[in-house]
Amino acid sequence: MVLLSQGLDGPSEGGWAWMIALSGFMVNSLTFGYIRSMGVFYVEFVYSFHKLTSEVSWIASISIAFQQFAAPVGSALSIQYGERAVVMAGGVLAFLGTVLASFGNSLLHLYLTMGALTGFGWALVYSPTMGAIPKHFLRRRGLVLGLALTGNGFSTIFFSPLFQFLIDIYSWRGALLILSAIQLNLCICGALLRPVCVRQDHNHGNGEAEKRSKCALFLHKLTSDLNFSLYRNRGFVMFQLGTFLFSTGTFMVYVHLVSHGKDLGLSSYEAAFLMSVTSLADMCSRPLSGWFADLKLLSSLQLSALWASITGLSMLLLPLGSTFQGIMALGLFYGLNAGAFAPMFYTTLPDLVTTARTTSAVGLSMMVTGFAALLGPPFSGFLRDLTGGFTVSFIVFAGFTLAGSGIMMCSPSFFTRTPLPCQMKKNSELPHTEEEPPAPSTMMRLSSMD
Repeated sequence: MVLLSQGLDGPSEGGWAWMIALSGFMVNSLTFGYIRSMGVFYVEFVYSFHKLTSEVSWIASISIAFQQFAAPVGSALSIQYGERAVVMAGGVLAFLGTVLASFGNSLLHLYLTMGALTGFGWALVYSPTMGAIPKHFLRRRGLVLGLALTGNGFSTIFFSPLFQFLIDIYSWRGALLILSAIQLNLCICGALLRPVCVRQDHNHGNGEAEKRSKCALFLHKLTSDLNFSLYRNRGFVMFQLGTFLFSTGTFMVYVHLVSHGKDLGLSSYEAAFLMSVTSLADMCSRPLSGWFADLKLLSSLQLSALWASITGLSMLLLPLGSTFQGIMALGLFYGLNAGAFAPMFYTTLPDLVTTARTTSAVGLSMMVTGFAALLGPPFSGFLRDLTGGFTVSFIVFAGFTLAGSGIMMCSPSFFTRTPLPCQMKKNSELPHTEEEPPAPSTMMRLSSMD
């Protein structure tokens, strides 16, 4: 397997690589930061369409589902056509989805545009961008990924008041038109991505395959680039299962923490401030966690299990807070630990599947965590309706999180050290075998770079 980046073998660690990291920061800001701040629009939708809040909330659920479930498609397309083209196309789709939503006269219209179309655009943007960062960084990979992931919390701080200001001035339709222009900045994120050519370990086709129709050949290549062969890697499977359980537990906290605060008697502003403090702690811990991972005191998989375990324990403590100060301190502790796990997700995957397969691994893993995003919050809400509070929900979902950390510990790679950088570089420079020639599309990209 050979990794070529602008004539240089292996991660460049500096120069334009920092622009790739900036692209990752902007993508996180314009996707997950955008989703976290869309709640201010829901009040307007409820009033305009005379619908229940639960019905309006499906807009966010559909957009997240499309972003997560279609992530492998974004990964496969980026392998075929390069990250730059795919991310820019995703930015255009996100722009169109937001523009068309501004003309909506029904919730179904918003489901299809603001939910499905925009979410699919984000799927083409997110996994190729986050998969590109590990290809450019090795020694400081954890720190850079942590910095890129702070875009989620950083943008949330500014987007919520900005969105409300735009609604007050231009109404929700005018605000969406302005936000569609902001979404076009995703195209700039794609333009920043330097083309990286990877020779995959699978053969896309032969003489017989070339006789198929262009559509069939395209589908064949797309299926190959989804790289389901990664599921033969036991370490990857165990880590993905552990991440699924971890995500199932943690998604519910950010969805229901404000409601839990109100159940304790906090005012609306105090409950909102509780979420702000938790999100701020989450944001600050991400680069610190990445920096600590780069010290190589523990392997990335061991750190993932460690942070997952502490996060589960912090969830068990959340029901103990009965005063504003107490629940604030517990929310702060939870945010620090949950945020610390985020960069470990993107740092561990390259160690398990090699750097060249990171993009495919990110796409497949995001698809699996999409189920956690859909299943976790509704089940937590069901337990709340059944018991009258969130105490049982926190205990049950803390069990999911702790079970995820336990599965990570059962991985065959858990008690082994991460390969040294020189060993990884040596492995990345192994020549491609003659039995598996690179695909024609790869040859064309290599020749064009020459």
